[in-house]
Amino acid sequence: MQNPLLGVFFHWLGGVFSASFYTPYKRIQHWSWEIFWLTGGIFSWLICPWFFAWLQTYDLAGVLSDAPVGVLQECFLWGLGWGFGGLTFGLAVRYMGISSGMAIVLGLTTVLGTLGPPVLAGTIAQIVATTSGQFAIAGTFMTLLGVVLVAYATAEKNRSVGEHAANQTIDMKKGLLIALFSGVMSACFAFGIAAGKPIRELTLAAGTESLWQGLPVLCVVLAGGLTTNLIWCIWLIRSNKSGREFFGHVGHSVKRLAANTMVKNYLLAALGGACWYFQFFFYTMGESHMGKYEFSSWTIHMASIIIFSTLWGLALLEWKGSSTRSRMLLLAGISLLVLSTILIGVGNSYQ
Repeated sequence: MQNPLLGVFFHWLGGVFSASFYTPYKRIQHWSWEIFWLTGGIFSWLICPWFFAWLQTYDLAGVLSDAPVGVLQECFLWGLGWGFGGLTFGLAVRYMGISSGMAIVLGLTTVLGTLGPPVLAGTIAQIVATTSGQFAIAGTFMTLLGVVLVAYATAEKNRSVGEHAANQTIDMKKGLLIALFSGVMSACFAFGIAAGKPIRELTLAAGTESLWQGLPVLCVVLAGGLTTNLIWCIWLIRSNKSGREFFGHVGHSVKRLAANTMVKNYLLAALGGACWYFQFFFYTMGESHMGKYEFSSWTIHMASIIIFSTLWGLALLEWKGSSTRSRMLLLAGISLLVLSTILIGVGNSYQ
C-alpha cells in the first residue's frame, strides 16, 4: 500500500545520507581528490548498487537481460550526462560565486528534473488538471524559491564573516554558461530513473516487493555516472601522476604511508561512497510510495539534500558569527524547503 508521507520520510533519509557522505572523505590523509573520489565512487556507482539490488530483488540478471536494449541504453546515457553535471557544479560556483552559482544550478536541476520527465512523456497536462498534480507543481516552485533564499543566505553569511574562496575567479559570462550546463546535466539523473520504468515493471513481475523495484534501475543509471567520473579521474591521475597514492606513496616523494593509514583511507572512502549511494537507495524507496505522481520525488530529494546539508553546517558551527540577516534568510529558505516536501506529500495523498 502506497503512503506518500512515508515516501517523504524515505526521501528525507536519503537527504541525510547525501548531506553526510563527504564527511568521511575529509578524514582521508595524503590522498589527492581524484584518488579518494574514484575509490569511493567504486562503492557508490558499482559495488553498492549491484550488491543491494542482488540482495533485495529477485532474478536481477534475468530482469536486466529481459529489459529492452533501448531502455538500458537510455538509462545509461542519462547517467552519463548526469556525471557531467556533477563534475561542473564546482566550476559554476567558482566563476559565479556561491549565491548565483548554487541558485542557478540547483534551481534549474530541481525544475527540470521534476517537470522534465512528465513533459517528455506527454503527461504534464493531465497532471496539471488534478489536485495532486497542482500540489506537486506548487511544491516544486516553493522549493525553487527556498533554494534561492538558502543560496543568498550562504553568500550573505560568507560576507558577514569575511569568508572568500581563495581560488574563486569571478567571470559571470563563463560562469552562467557552466551553471546552465551543470543544471541541465544534473537533472539527467531524474530522466534516467523515469526511463527505467520498464525495468521496474519487469522487477515487479519477477516477484520483487514494490519497495525495492527501483534498485535494478540504479545499477544501469549509475553505470553511466561511473563511466563519466572514471574517465575524468583517470585523466587527472595521469596529469597529476597521482596513481602511486593507491599503493601508499605520498605525492612524488619516496615516503610511504603506514599500513594502518592506508587501511583507514580505504575504509573511509568506502564509507563515504556507501553513504553517497544510500541517498538513492532511499530515493527509490520513497519513489515507490509516491504513486502515479512519482515525478515529484525529485523535488523532495533536492529539498532534503539542501535541508540536511545546511543543518550539518549549523552543527559544525559554520554559521558562527554570521549576521542576523543571513540567519533570517536561511530560516526562511529552510522553512520553505521543509514545507514544500510536506506539501507534495499531502498532495500525493489525494490520489
